[in-house]
Amino acid sequence: MKMPRPALTEIAAATAPTGVAGGAATDPVLGPLPVWKLSDLYPAKDDPAFTADLQKAASLSLAFEEKWKGKLADAATKTGMDGIGEALKQYEALDDLLGKIGSFAGLTYFSDTSNPANGKFYGDVQAKLTNMSAHLLFFALELNRIDDAVMDACMDRDPAAGHYRPWIVDLRKDKPFQLDDKLEQLFLEKSMTSAAAFNRLFDETMAELRFDVDGEKLPLEITLNMLQEPEPDVRAKAAAALSKTFGENLRVFTLITNTLAKDKEISDRWRGFEDIADSRHLANRVEREVVDALAEAVARAYPRLSHRYYAMKAKWLGMEQLNFWDRNAPLPETPNALIPWAEAKETVLSAYGNFAPEMAEIAGRFFDEEWIDAPVRPGKAPGAFAHPTVPSAHPYVLVNYMGKPRDVMTLAHELGHGVHQVLAGGQGALMCQTPLTLAETASVFGEMLTFRALLEKTRDKRERKAMLAQKVEDMINTVVRQIAFYQFERKVHTARKDGELTAEQIGELWLSVQGESLGPAIRISEGYETWWTYIPHFIHSPFYVYAYAFGDCLVNSLYAVYQNAAPGFQQKYFELLKAGGTKHHSELLKPFGLDAADPSFWSKGLSMIEGLIDELEALDKA
Repeated sequence: MKMPRPALTEIAAATAPTGVAGGAATDPVLGPLPVWKLSDLYPAKDDPAFTADLQKAASLSLAFEEKWKGKLADAATKTGMDGIGEALKQYEALDDLLGKIGSFAGLTYFSDTSNPANGKFYGDVQAKLTNMSAHLLFFALELNRIDDAVMDACMDRDPAAGHYRPWIVDLRKDKPFQLDDKLEQLFLEKSMTSAAAFNRLFDETMAELRFDVDGEKLPLEITLNMLQEPEPDVRAKAAAALSKTFGENLRVFTLITNTLAKDKEISDRWRGFEDIADSRHLANRVEREVVDALAEAVARAYPRLSHRYYAMKAKWLGMEQLNFWDRNAPLPETPNALIPWAEAKETVLSAYGNFAPEMAEIAGRFFDEEWIDAPVRPGKAPGAFAHPTVPSAHPYVLVNYMGKPRDVMTLAHELGHGVHQVLAGGQGALMCQTPLTLAETASVFGEMLTFRALLEKTRDKRERKAMLAQKVEDMINTVVRQIAFYQFERKVHTARKDGELTAEQIGELWLSVQGESLGPAIRISEGYETWWTYIPHFIHSPFYVYAYAFGDCLVNSLYAVYQNAAPGFQQKYFELLKAGGTKHHSELLKPFGLDAADPSFWSKGLSMIEGLIDELEALDKA
């Protein structure tokens, strides 16, 4: 349902830094690493400006309900201060204000989820925002009860209402799944003690986990990073530590998974969704048939992509089979030198600038105006994200930068999101939010630009092989692995309908999709059955994961159009990003001659990955 945005609900679990002032943390190898300036939102959580906005939002929410509830049908026949256009302006302003408050509370909480004061602050603010949203809940429901012909006439007659036509037309897609007002209010208010509570339990549990590697207690991000170390014994020890700690905490992760799956099933059943993923498809404004076609195309390509590549990698590493912890191991040709932050910044901005100066200028603001948080530190959970906040403010980017080539690609990826969010912000709070399937377009495109720029500079055969291999692995992780994740979620949510699942049952489902997607060149041994526990998307955003594969395959096709020097590509690309949530994916892709509903569309995107594997094989034989 269309409601003011909740804080960070569509973002993988990650954390913000302690404090709001910004600045930098200096690493002896990587150089100064920026810490973002949350004070751009509010100076502090106890600052009078924050308290005043919280009180203002509460007052305006009540006033909005009093003025408009039960009167929208009449307002649809009027213009000016009593018309729907004026109501929409006020609603959008409230959405922006509530979104700003929620973003600040969420980012402050994620600065250290183990800090009880942060947890209380976040919980209290979320409760207040939920109460305010309850007063606004009527608006979308009541709008959708107005006859379509009446609303169409209203938008034709009143320019103020017509401005919001894309949002209103989009809102109508929710009509079949709306409940009556009392039930919608109950669902909204109970979310604080159901899904939101278990999301918070997951975040706080994950932040507290420590993994024992040779007697050193390490957080998740650093331990996972050890799986990319060149020494096999380091990778093996890290994998053993991960499996041990995951196993020791299976009870709580099993409870969270069962509870959230059941919670979703109840909601889907009451709303009348037929398929377990239909609510996600609706939120993404993508047809189930399009997603099914993507998943089927990727699954058919497993042997040509992941199975083939991992067999090649096993040979390069002198192994008959790769252990599951060797999947992302660097090749012997991979340079070991760490990449300083300043070099990473230059690499990404240069690649962006070569494509379009405007793109580099927007990305540069993230560095210059302290919108990025980069250091790895205790209390900062794993992950990376770009959070849009609201159009009246600006996005923030979080990465855990450790100087690996993959970290440079992650920076390029998240800055792509950031550029997209800045450009889409011009649509206003109601229409700036891009469906998740298209939200990955700019991020993956930015990553591809950076990779191609680096590859063109590389003349050494061994370095070129290492770069190509790493890109192939990243694409396999983005496409093959995410579709396997999607299939795992489908199995879990389907099985949960028949009763609560044990940890062993969930582990069996996990191993079934992993074995199928990774192929015979990966040895899946004891311990890996628990690795479903740490994937935050399963908890925060069920069925989100296919958006990564959607975005990667889409960008592969989009990049092929760019490579063919299509005239006016950059302008059309920026128009796509600026559209935000105002257009369907079919309309946005049409200027590029692309159609995601075409069965051959996904094959084109997958063929680019296959082409890189071909190039690797040719390099190996040369």
